Amino acid sequence: MTRRFQDVSRFPGDLKGGVVAIGNFDGVHRGHQAVLAQALDAAHAESLSASVLTFEPHPRTVFRPDEPVSRITPAPMKATILGHLGFDAVVEQPFNRDFSSQSAGEFVSGILCGCLGVRHVITGYDFHFGKGREGNPEYLTQAGERHGFSVTLVEQFSDEGGEVVSSSRIRGALAAGDVSEAAGLLGYRFAVTAEVTHGKQLGRTLGYPTANMALPPETNLKPGIYAVRFRRSNGVLYDGVASFGRRPTVDEDGAALLLETYLFDFAGDLYGETCTVSLVAYLRGEEKFEGLDLLVAQMKTDEAEARAVLAGIKPLSPLDATLTFETVT
Repeated sequence: MTRRFQDVSRFPGDLKGGVVAIGNFDGVHRGHQAVLAQALDAAHAESLSASVLTFEPHPRTVFRPDEPVSRITPAPMKATILGHLGFDAVVEQPFNRDFSSQSAGEFVSGILCGCLGVRHVITGYDFHFGKGREGNPEYLTQAGERHGFSVTLVEQFSDEGGEVVSSSRIRGALAAGDVSEAAGLLGYRFAVTAEVTHGKQLGRTLGYPTANMALPPETNLKPGIYAVRFRRSNGVLYDGVASFGRRPTVDEDGAALLLETYLFDFAGDLYGETCTVSLVAYLRGEEKFEGLDLLVAQMKTDEAEARAVLAGIKPLSPLDATLTFETVT
């Protein structure tokens, strides 16, 4: 597993003098992976450490708190993915007003050189940093020449249709329920992680006990029914069908959004476990049924459809194989 640091001053000496990829990397999508792959290649070529410098929370949350960002990969999940890709460490630099007022020169001398001791920096072609975004790619390259580190700028990455792969595009796909498009842009199935909590246990009464998970209120995922793969905290995987929404058949209007997953061929207690649900396919929208009998009949149909979908899926990439298909114990 990759080592995580929230305080850059604690970055250990054995990792200094390496290659550092810089960016928000929310989603760690295929465009980000193009940047990260160059960092890993450079590190391997020179037998150096490979680390990632990212920022928490997302800067937009600080500058526009009234418009919270629906995170694709919160910090723990991002670190997990970076570890699977092969990075030694990730620095989750706290991003706040004080940090944003730091000059570009202070960022370079204090963090890149002082704390990280970078040998090589790799980032996107449009990376800006420092107060007022004074630090641009040209500034970073010139700073590297002065301080003794090299800089590689990676051009934007486009998909097979020629469209730029971006985090905002992925968020749009998830808001529309198009988890297949999101997966194509990510290079792996979109997933959420949360603790399993107690609910009303109505599903158990109906013969469909569910693992209930409350997602962050800013989650911008289309309510509906999904075919999913569910990973327990012990790493074991189960197929299932999940409902994300406000349960209009059994709850009053305005109920909190909840992800409820019925695991196939499982019996046991999941309460208190932090689990991960990978969304494989969107089956239908959320509906209000006139009675529980109609709801149960539809749940049986959803289960059959989800089983059929999940029986035929294959990994999209080596990363997807690890995240969605391999049991990790």
